[in-house]
Parts: sequence; C-alpha cells; structure tokens
Amino acid sequence: MSLINTEIKPFKAQAFKNGQFLEVTEASLKGKWSVVFFYPADFTFVCPTELEDLADNYAEFQKLGVEIYSVSTDTHFSHKAWHDTSDAIKKIQYTMVGDPTGAITRNFGVMIEEAGLADRGTFVIDPEGKIQIVEVNAGGIGRDASELLRKVKAAQYVAAHPNEVCPAKWKEGEKTLAPSLDLVGKI
Repeated sequence: MSLINTEIKPFKAQAFKNGQFLEVTEASLKGKWSVVFFYPADFTFVCPTELEDLADNYAEFQKLGVEIYSVSTDTHFSHKAWHDTSDAIKKIQYTMVGDPTGAITRNFGVMIEEAGLADRGTFVIDPEGKIQIVEVNAGGIGRDASELLRKVKAAQYVAAHPNEVCPAKWKEGEKTLAPSLDLVGKI
C-alpha cells in the first residue's frame, strides 16, 4: 500500500538538536512542511555524506519553511556522540531523531528487519501531516539534497496551485501544466 496522501502515524522519540536533547512527536511535524530522512546508522560511510549534504543545504530548506528530521535506529545519545566527533556531522543544525525500538522506521515502512536498520527512505510531509513524496534508495546509493529541494518546491507549488502540475525536471519559475482534455495526446 502506498503511503502517498496518508497521515503520519503517532510516535514519540528522543532527539538531538543544537547541543540539546528534545522530544519529537508526530505533532512536531504538523503545521509546516517537513522532510523525514531515514538512514541506516551513525558512524558509517554513505550516511555522513548524505547528512552533511542536507546540512549544507539546510538554510535553503528553512527559507521554504521546511524542517528536516533525520532518523536512524541509533539512540539520541549516539547522535550526540557522532555530532561531537565527526566534522561532517558537526555541521548539522536540524533534528536528529533516535529510533532504537524501530517504531518510527516501521511506521514509514523502511525497516530492514533482519538488520534492525532503516533503509534510505525520504518522506516529504505537508503541513496537514500527509505524506506527499516517498523515495527509498538501496543502501549503497546516496541521495542528493539539491534534488530533494527541487521536489519539495514542486510539492509546495502543487499544494498552492491545485489545478496545476509540475512536469519532469520542473524547476521553480518554470512553466507548469494545467491538466485538461485539451492536453490529452498533445504532450
């Protein structure tokens, strides 16, 4: 079953952000656009490159009113230790959620049960708490924050303009489409 347009399920977790521990729930994600970015584990190889890329682009997401939540099955204590020891992870200013029970990871359908780790799942959630974008990559394939930023802009545009859609490779300011009978067979 697709998670598109489904509401996020209730959860409660401990997180690390800007030198502090805090609690995050599904209510934390509502009222604004959010990206929930699952990754397999702290202190690994591809994961820090992805999280650093998000950190380098975090200000751009913030300009769009988007909050980032990275999630792994590590604890919030592990996130702090990684943040304190890795130059790449020290750049992170967004929330790093610990999911040691795997409850959140299972809620989003990205738990690798035999490993107790998360797949590389990316979820864009609208202000109502509904999932608008789902992307899951194999473990060895890192994601690109600039491509995610483009997709978030498209999701926000479509939400603000319900009679329009964004074609392939659409970038902010480019022409959109207004689906109608007139377009059938002409694209």
